Order: sequence, then C-alpha cells, then structure tokens
Amino acid sequence: MTVIKINAITVPKDSGDELAHRFAARAGAVDGAEGFEGFELLKPTDERDQWLVVSRWRDEETFQAWVASPAFAHGHRSASERSGGEPAKPVSTHSEVWSYEVAGGSEG
Repeated sequence: MTVIKINAITVPKDSGDELAHRFAARAGAVDGAEGFEGFELLKPTDERDQWLVVSRWRDEETFQAWVASPAFAHGHRSASERSGGEPAKPVSTHSEVWSYEVAGGSEG
C-alpha cells in the first residue's frame, strides 16, 4: 500500500526561494530509489510559513531503506559539502515528518 511522507518545513519568508533552489539543485536524486513513486515541493500561497515536501512510497519498508541509505545522507548535504566545502546555512527553522497511508481517492 502506498505511504505518504510529508515533511513540513518552517521557512522564514525571505528564505523560500533558497529552499526551492536547493530542491531544484538535487532534482532527481531520489528517483531511482527502490519503492519511490514521486514527490512534490509545495509552496504556501497564503501567509503560512510552512512548505511541504510530499513524497509517495510503495510501502514503509522502502521508505525506511532509503532513509538509512548512503544516498539519503548524500542527498541531504549541501552542494558545498558534496564538493568538500563547508555546510550551507540552514534555510528552515523547524521541520517535522508526517506519515499517512492512502485510504481513498481518484485518478483524474
């Protein structure tokens, strides 16, 4: 059964563009992971300061395997770190992961 992971990331108003840039810089990094079905980065359109990263996985086991993988650790380092430099300053002030199973819906 498909599981949904939502990373709710609190981002100050002046840092949202940088968050989007960082996600774009590593686009496709998770695409080959076993069980990965897709993701979206959702930007708030109101006064909220939480951006949502919504990912879909075949099951909990494949998600946990990806989190434990070297690819996860590598993908979550900044471009500077990946090339041997210093870590980039965080753009978020808080994040938490929410977990859901698909209980119903429709294909449009």
